[in-house]
Amino acid sequence: MSHPIGTLYLIPTTLGDNEPLEVLPISVKKIIEQTNTFIVENEKTARRFIKKINPSKQQSTLELFPLNKFTDSSLLPGFLEPCLKGSHVGLISEAGCPGVADPGAEIVKIAHQKNIKVVPLVGPSSILMAMMSSGMNGQNFAFNGYLPIDKTERKDELKRLERISFDQNQSQIFIETPYRNNKMLESLCAILDDDTQICVACDITLSTEFIKTKTAHAWKKNSVDLHKRPTIFIIHKYKY
Repeated sequence: MSHPIGTLYLIPTTLGDNEPLEVLPISVKKIIEQTNTFIVENEKTARRFIKKINPSKQQSTLELFPLNKFTDSSLLPGFLEPCLKGSHVGLISEAGCPGVADPGAEIVKIAHQKNIKVVPLVGPSSILMAMMSSGMNGQNFAFNGYLPIDKTERKDELKRLERISFDQNQSQIFIETPYRNNKMLESLCAILDDDTQICVACDITLSTEFIKTKTAHAWKKNSVDLHKRPTIFIIHKYKY
């Protein structure tokens, strides 16, 4: 007699070191309570997160599969074997929502191929929360991930995104490695037109949260220290 297939739950985490249940709904706690198998980016931080959510859960009962840039892609289908045997599996991101700017997307893709039910749980997405609070075009926006590191390529890409935002009225979202955030803001001010709007959304949901939208010209006069702070950048050049 075949088992019913288990569910893949996409479990969001906090965006920093705050109390999980301040920003996550109780449904996340319930799913973690009834799940013992997890696919995680970092075992240590995942265990700490699970313990914070559910202190009484025995760590020895957990089965954790590591999913990061070092994981052999041929191993990924095997991570979902527990679902095929009737157990639920949780996919936990390092920060925010799994599958969005996150290696978990590959697991979700395999789950669909294997006809495993995928259930996303509610939680904070820094990309969407930055967009919500930017005052830019929430009807038409694009997430571009990381921009090129090479200076010339980066300049060309920023001008291209600025042009798209102008031509299509589309806000352009991107991220940077946290220790290069200050350089990124300097580049935006130097490369973009003075009237192009720049939103800087930093430490979202944390006590140090900083969110501001101003023109490139105005940013030149106002410095903010973004060093090693998770930051989302959004730009938009409007047709006035």
